[in-house]
Order: sequence, then C-alpha cells, then structure tokens
Amino acid sequence: MILFPNRKNFYLIIFFISLISIFSALYIEYILHYQPCKLCIYQRLPYLATIFVSFIGFNYSNNDQILIVTIMIFTLSAVLSGYHFGIENSLFDELSACKNGSLDILNKLKLLESLNKSMPVNCKDATFKILGISLAAINTILSILIVVFSIRTLVYEKN
Repeated sequence: MILFPNRKNFYLIIFFISLISIFSALYIEYILHYQPCKLCIYQRLPYLATIFVSFIGFNYSNNDQILIVTIMIFTLSAVLSGYHFGIENSLFDELSACKNGSLDILNKLKLLESLNKSMPVNCKDATFKILGISLAAINTILSILIVVFSIRTLVYEKN
C-alpha cells in the first residue's frame, strides 16, 4: 500500500487542490454573491502561482528546486491566511487596507456618491463559513498540510 504519491502524482494533486480552491473562491464570490475582503483576494495568489509551478513540477519532477518553490509559496499562503484568521479572531490588528474607509459626512456629494457604491468588506468579518469554520482557517490548515507533505516529499521521495 502506497501511503504517499511519487513526485509526478504529488504535483498533480497540488495542481487539482489549487484549481479547486480557486474555483471554489470564485463560485462563492460570483454565484453565491459573498463579497471577499482584500486579504481574501490576496490569499488566491499563492494558489494561482502554484497552478503554474505544479505544471512545471509535473514535467520536471526530478528537480528539487521546484518543490522548494512550492514549499515557499504555501508557507507564504499559511502566513497570510493565518494572519487573516488572527484578524477575524481579534488576535492581530487589521491592516489599514482592510478597514472600511471613513466617510466625509460634511461633503454631501461624497456622502451620496458613497451610498451608490458598495462598501468594501471588512477583513474582520468572516461572511462565509463552512461548518462554522472561516475560509481563512481552512486555508491556513490546508496550506500547513501542503507544506508538511511537500517537505516530506522533498526529504523522502527520490525519483
């Protein structure tokens, strides 16, 4: 019984995990109409990068440097999503980009104009949860698991 896949299959699994993650985020945003915050948008970037890296890794599976890049990408993803999870649970302060902008209520035109625009979603508010767990928490767990399995593959899997 093979418990862990070889490198080619590992890259294939990472490719599909990344693809499913991106499509899920887009589905939640555009079909279910949940607006993402700025950190939610930023958390998609490592998955987009990994789609391309895993394609290269699949074709050049003997190269350890590609696996190291995958580890670095998902470490960044774990830090970013962990920070977002910390903001949701009041462990960290929000970035200024995450806070809803203050309105200039003295200027009537700006006030009316802001009412026509949709307000950006606050990073502190977890608007969409699966089984009571925010997407930032799920992303943190998934990213850490991918880093652990990537390191395991780097150390133990020799093609």
